[in-house]
Amino acid sequence: MKIGYFLSSEEYTPAQLIEQARLAEDAGFDGLWISDHFHPWNDEQGQSAFVWSTIGAISQVCELPVTTAVTCPTVRIHPAIIAQAAATSAVLLNGRFQLGIGTGEALNEHVLGSVWPTVDVRLEMLEEAVEIMRRLWTEEGFVSHHGKHYTVDTARIYTRPEAPLPIYMSGFGPEATDVAARIADGYITTTPDAGLLQRFRDNGGGDKPAQAGFKVSYAPTEEEGIEQAHRIWGNSGLPGELSQVLPSPRHFEQASQLVTKESTAQSVTCGSKADAHVEAFMPYVDAGFDEIYVANMGPHSVDMMNLYRTEVLPELHRRN
Repeated sequence: MKIGYFLSSEEYTPAQLIEQARLAEDAGFDGLWISDHFHPWNDEQGQSAFVWSTIGAISQVCELPVTTAVTCPTVRIHPAIIAQAAATSAVLLNGRFQLGIGTGEALNEHVLGSVWPTVDVRLEMLEEAVEIMRRLWTEEGFVSHHGKHYTVDTARIYTRPEAPLPIYMSGFGPEATDVAARIADGYITTTPDAGLLQRFRDNGGGDKPAQAGFKVSYAPTEEEGIEQAHRIWGNSGLPGELSQVLPSPRHFEQASQLVTKESTAQSVTCGSKADAHVEAFMPYVDAGFDEIYVANMGPHSVDMMNLYRTEVLPELHRRN
């Protein structure tokens, strides 16, 4: 099992993300996730840099593998452009790049005025996008495509890695999980759902790698950790499909008023106790994930990295 660090583009500046990537490597993490957003979930988070620029900078300071968690290659950016961006990232990272994809959220994808499709259409678009990207990464010469959702006219990616990029797909429900099992090279989720993971494996995923990620809120005290988790990431407590359909940070701020500080305290590991941070991984370990990525909420990332380097990661490796 590999333990990685999750870089939150919504909360930290590009310079902070680059520094966190370097610190994660020094601390002994095995890889990086990085989120891909146009907007943050709320104004308290306050950031949302262009992920492809950040990945390029990270490649110059860090040797860890990088996975986008996740990119939506269907509405805001055409899949041919994502294919070029991902190929360049893979070249800069000497092949240590995996493209994590998903059907996206209206929060990020509505900004050009396109209608936000229903989930079945989004899955259909994603499958066609994957076909286009793989053709651009593997075929010699120029690629043309005239499909239901996309057109590509004599396009060729000249800067690309020697091997085709792995595509990992997120699946938070049965339908998306089934598509991931069929078309992707790996699986991504943010819940320790052993049933969905088994569904992925049974429906075509087999022994393909499965990644999961979650957030903690490191702080000197548990009380401060709860406060910052609730203030900055209250949206994480929203149920169902709200995260996919709300169109702006202010809507998430309004909806997050329904999330209580007590529910945040129950669902998020907060504070500085190493054993609590270790135990936060156990549901994902028990579910059978191959790679687990942890993000920090709040301003204490350096102290969090120190705790993980000296206590949390050694204990996780001892158990596994």
